[in-house]
Amino acid sequence: MTLTQLSLYNRRLRREKAYLTIDLLPPHFFLNLLLLFLSCESLGCFVKRAAASKNKMKGSQGQFPLTQNVTVVEGGTAILTCRVDQNDNTSLQWSNPAQQTLYFDDKKALRDNRIELVRASWHELSISVSDVSLSDEGQYTCSLFTMPVKTSKAYLTVLGVPEKPQISGFSSPVMEGDLMQLTCKTSGSKPAADIRWFKNDKEIKDVKYLKEEDANRKTFTVSSTLDFRVDRSDDGVAVICRVDHESLNATPQVAMQVLEIHYTPSVKIIPSTPFPQEGQPLILTCESKGKPLPEPVLWTKDGGELPDPDRMVVSGRELNILFLNKTDNGTYRCEATNTIGQSSAEYVLIVHDVPNTLLPTTIIPSLTTATVTTTVAITTSPTTSATTTSVRDPNALAGQTGPDHALIGGIVAVVVFVTLCSIFLLGRYLARHKGTYLTNEAKGAEDAPDADTAIINAEGSQVNAEEKKEYFI
Repeated sequence: MTLTQLSLYNRRLRREKAYLTIDLLPPHFFLNLLLLFLSCESLGCFVKRAAASKNKMKGSQGQFPLTQNVTVVEGGTAILTCRVDQNDNTSLQWSNPAQQTLYFDDKKALRDNRIELVRASWHELSISVSDVSLSDEGQYTCSLFTMPVKTSKAYLTVLGVPEKPQISGFSSPVMEGDLMQLTCKTSGSKPAADIRWFKNDKEIKDVKYLKEEDANRKTFTVSSTLDFRVDRSDDGVAVICRVDHESLNATPQVAMQVLEIHYTPSVKIIPSTPFPQEGQPLILTCESKGKPLPEPVLWTKDGGELPDPDRMVVSGRELNILFLNKTDNGTYRCEATNTIGQSSAEYVLIVHDVPNTLLPTTIIPSLTTATVTTTVAITTSPTTSATTTSVRDPNALAGQTGPDHALIGGIVAVVVFVTLCSIFLLGRYLARHKGTYLTNEAKGAEDAPDADTAIINAEGSQVNAEEKKEYFI
């Protein structure tokens, strides 16, 4: 307060017929007065200020200080600014919520190392408060020492930063089908923080939310509970608890819990080829998944042990059949076991025949002939000849291609039948003409009176023997 202000103040008291006493002085009057004495070199300073204030008192009616509310995060720095657009060199002052003077113009009044002067002029007084705590929150006052004194209020809001969240309620491992309850908790937020849950980056909405006021009655403790039933698809999944708060500057705090779920094995048999053929190798792979990892698998065939260990080799989860045959047909079973339970899978093996590779066209003769010629000459008579031609089998088929065994068997049967028929006809023909030959040989001996004459007649016919001819066709 200047001397001019003090003089006006005393005049008002005199008009009210009162005396100036210490009790009637404004707060911190002596402190302000001491600052004035220290800042002036002589008493002429008071005279000059009093004269200046008296001359410009009329123009001070349009002056008014301007301030703005400030929000700062706990531990940060707050800047309090007071501006006057039209000032006639009137002093400005900042005071805290306890009405303690912080700065009077450019003079520091409160011993607090956290409070510093930013700028001081006739039009502005700005100060900074570093390392702000929750106790610094409140209403700060900027005073312009005109007559009367004009003030402006600025409210300092301090945000409480939430602590890193913690997830509780998880006990490893969890069995498939169990109900799990996880709780995420954070303290120290002001205002109360918001908690959100995520699983596989997908937000879970159906959760419980609880807010409690801390002992300092300024901050809050917030907790959220998530309930869900687990299955094998949740194994290895990360459940995230995220805390959102305006003091975190768009960088939320998170806590993560990776789930470990135990479940019975799942088994599947995968063959190396979808069309197993006789003589080829075959590998059956038993693919088993479970937690804990299943023990070595057990292979069986038709409910019993593998019948041929030399050809059927088990290597880990694989059954290797070196070369297939028809006796390998059957149901193969793979069993996998862990500490939770047992599971199995079956594979029915059908060994297929290897298809025959034939020429594009197979020609079977459709005409079979047999020709036999026999000539017998006893006299000068012409030689008798006979020719037999076999009959063409109308059922003979042109060659056909194809892997059908029934068709091939039919063709073979037809060929065999035709061959047998030809042999039969040939044999009958030979037997018939053999008798004719013997009969002609005996001619000439029929009229002989005795055997000697018959021989002579038969042998005496050599006169015409040169005319005996044989023809072969």
